[in-house]
Amino acid sequence: MRHALLATLVLGGGAPVVARAQSPVDSALAAFIATIRAVDNHTHVNTTVPRDSEFDALPLDGLPPFALPTRIDPNNLELLAGYKELYGYQYTDLSDAHRADLHAAVERVAREQGERFPEWVLDKIGVEVMLANRIAMGPGVAPPRFRWVSYVDALMLPLSTTAERAATPDYRVLYPLEGRLLRRYLTDLHMTKVPPTLAAYLRTVVTPTLERQRQNGCVAVKFEAAYLRALDFDEASEVSARAVYARYAAGGLPPHAQYKALQDFLFRYIAREAGRLGMAVHIHSLEGGGGFYRAAGSDPLLLESAFNDSTLRGTSFVIIHGGGIFASHAGAMLWKPNVWLDMSAMDQLLPPATLAPVLRGWLEQYPDKVLYGSDAFTLGPDAGWELGAWLAETTARRALGIALTGMMRDREITRARAEEIATMVLRTNAAKLYKLPLQ
Repeated sequence: MRHALLATLVLGGGAPVVARAQSPVDSALAAFIATIRAVDNHTHVNTTVPRDSEFDALPLDGLPPFALPTRIDPNNLELLAGYKELYGYQYTDLSDAHRADLHAAVERVAREQGERFPEWVLDKIGVEVMLANRIAMGPGVAPPRFRWVSYVDALMLPLSTTAERAATPDYRVLYPLEGRLLRRYLTDLHMTKVPPTLAAYLRTVVTPTLERQRQNGCVAVKFEAAYLRALDFDEASEVSARAVYARYAAGGLPPHAQYKALQDFLFRYIAREAGRLGMAVHIHSLEGGGGFYRAAGSDPLLLESAFNDSTLRGTSFVIIHGGGIFASHAGAMLWKPNVWLDMSAMDQLLPPATLAPVLRGWLEQYPDKVLYGSDAFTLGPDAGWELGAWLAETTARRALGIALTGMMRDREITRARAEEIATMVLRTNAAKLYKLPLQ
């Protein structure tokens, strides 16, 4: 009720009777938005390899059980329309008998499309390019339709995390995954352990890993740090970072405060190198997930010190998921010349009428720095990443239409400008940021 009232007041300019008398979306604008071939800024798309496990450096399925929000629960009946569009599902329920039919349809389409299945999904939902957050790319997800975003938190954790992981049950699962990824990066460089000094670690591990990723087509790097710690990456001296690294590189448990200082230094070094190499830096900022996740630590305002760092002005930062409940804080960071944000995950978690006022707040200030993203990931059995992509895409287009229609009716923008902004958000802002040669 509260969300519906908010949407009514926003769309009607404070006059609910006007909002009730008009459709929340201008039909011509909606038709235009439906034709835009989008660039999806953030996904966890799977390859066509069975049981693909490289779609996330920190998959959450190993965490202690926690409740999913209603809209991404695989049993949410709102998803029936997605099943119909993607797989021709004709039923109005998810009974066991009908699930068997759905499972058969999912398997049939996968079999018919083969390695082209991911591109088939993009064609079905109106997406031209999808950025794939993955440990490595693979069959079915390749340029030009798919662009790689790598994971770099592991490079920020060269010392033992045994003490860090003891803080929560979630950390006990997640930190070892970062350790495994760091070992993989070391193996790629024909190394078996980190070098004894920080200078050598930066020179022989961090920079070469980022250079290899860029050479392999990486357009951005991703920090999932909020799953592991707060986003307060404070300024840290290289001298103190060197001392911490040298003392514990060969073993031992660094005290939390000292390890944080080293991480803070490495975060800025990695971000600086990413900028030098022409890769953007994506940062997870959302209130979930996991039962022990610390939402306060994902506030984008915690990143202000890093965003203000003059040595990082050559790096483009993207606040992924728009900050979630801290959406207004993410919007405040758009004042920074090198900061963007996307709506990923929010367009799966929130219905269009709830998301629309959030988008309007951003678009009234910085329409050239707002990106579409889905956070598409596998929701459950027979609810693969493609269903999440469909849910986000349909929600985002509807919410964008509501927001822009309200701006038109309040005489903030013309119809031509509304169409221009819709195209920017869904397509051209990302094309400029990542220098994508769209068709």
